[in-house]
Amino acid sequence: MMEAIAALSLQSSPWIGSERTGRKTGGFFRIPSGFSDERRVKTLKLGDSRWSRTAVGSRHLELKISSSYKKSGDNFNNSVDEALILKRKSEDVLPYLNGRCIYLVGMMGSGKTTVGKILSEVLGYSFFDSDKLVEQAVGIASIAQIFKEHSEAFFRDNESKVLRDLSSMHRLVVATGGGAVIRPINWKYMKQGITIWLDVPLDALARRIAAVGTDSRPLLHQGSGDPYKKAFVKLTTLSEQRGKAYTNADARVSLEYIAAQQGHGDVSALTPTAIAIEALMKIECFLIENAVVSNSSHLQE
Repeated sequence: MMEAIAALSLQSSPWIGSERTGRKTGGFFRIPSGFSDERRVKTLKLGDSRWSRTAVGSRHLELKISSSYKKSGDNFNNSVDEALILKRKSEDVLPYLNGRCIYLVGMMGSGKTTVGKILSEVLGYSFFDSDKLVEQAVGIASIAQIFKEHSEAFFRDNESKVLRDLSSMHRLVVATGGGAVIRPINWKYMKQGITIWLDVPLDALARRIAAVGTDSRPLLHQGSGDPYKKAFVKLTTLSEQRGKAYTNADARVSLEYIAAQQGHGDVSALTPTAIAIEALMKIECFLIENAVVSNSSHLQE
């Protein structure tokens, strides 16, 4: 079990052989102890060679995002603009993160993995999907199969173990499972970093899930009937159960708000890049507010 997790850690790290590579040390995986937090922070400085690596990664992301659109008209121009904004905002935020991990929370289908991969690449972070780590840890190929062979409680126990070990690491973007928020202990682990809630309207979530099917979503893959209606009813129930828990996040990224700002009537018109930009802006606001509060506290002492 430990070997599988360590292997996935190596596969997910963009710089194999550097201090960012996770190694197994009695838990699921660990950053090598020979590299201090002070050294990690130094890698964020503008003059450092690793910043150049980040810039190269950002440029690669810029080109990749742009190429996904037709190279004509507004779509191309918008994609280039978004890529440049994303790069610049990441450069604003990165020095102040101090290596802290970013945890994305939200309902199933909210785009945590897609947005998380964009954020990790532009920031020069490693990306992990906590569901995938659980699958590797228990040696079962899918979450649906884990639920079937064991139970939801078994899955949640292993999910907490994964988050515990991730919390000891730095420079990660983690896409969590939709239900990770229901256990208070998980918040203790995630609050070691910065938590961002991707808030997507239930109607949009139901449409997304109905379009791709529910085979991989054990909490929805039950009974027969219209896929959209079935998904919407179950998502509504889950939202009522978890809605308050999501508000524990350090910042909220509302897709409805972004769509309104861009003049879209439907959140499905948003690009993952636009959502990633909003996430970086929210992270920046959180860091600024925290710095102000911290400075104010020191002055009063």
